Amino acid sequence: MILPIVAYGDPVLKKKASDITKDYPKLDELLANMFKTMYNAYGVGLAAPQIGLPIRIFLVDTSPFAEDEDFTEEEQNTLKNFKRVFINAKITNEEGDEWAFNEGCLSIPDVREDVFRQPKVTISYVDENFEPHTEVFDGLIARVIQHEYDHIEGVLFTDKLSSLKKRLIKGRLSNISKGKIDVDYRMRFPNQKKRR
Repeated sequence: MILPIVAYGDPVLKKKASDITKDYPKLDELLANMFKTMYNAYGVGLAAPQIGLPIRIFLVDTSPFAEDEDFTEEEQNTLKNFKRVFINAKITNEEGDEWAFNEGCLSIPDVREDVFRQPKVTISYVDENFEPHTEVFDGLIARVIQHEYDHIEGVLFTDKLSSLKKRLIKGRLSNISKGKIDVDYRMRFPNQKKRR
């Protein structure tokens, strides 16, 4: 089932998410719905807060980036084959010189800005089978992970912008929170009532 994506301005996006246990109800169904929702919106990542759930789950599938000819064949293959579920994730280290990349977010449609992040992350998490992992990622995969990880920490990419940039996009953000935007995927705006 394709779920509505929560829009900028909803308090759930600013809340630090909670860990879950392996007996979380209908976890397989939730993950399947999250993947469907992400693909329907042409996203490369989606976090549970973006569908209104303040829990520490996010997914990443970087295969759309594999078409980018700026990457080497090896990088394209890595991106094409990277699809992962992160549950109860904790970034334990970020390293390297910060680099800018133009980021967007399914909860903040039509707003894209350069965000500075470190190129390498170490992250501990459990997968969909609750098997534990600690891995190091770099480059674009690390960036997507950092962006989605921020969601479960209650941080949006717009929080990382300079005060000048924030002032410049303030009106657009306000319009998004009021639902004054055209998007080609399902969204739920802060002033809308939840539909069961």
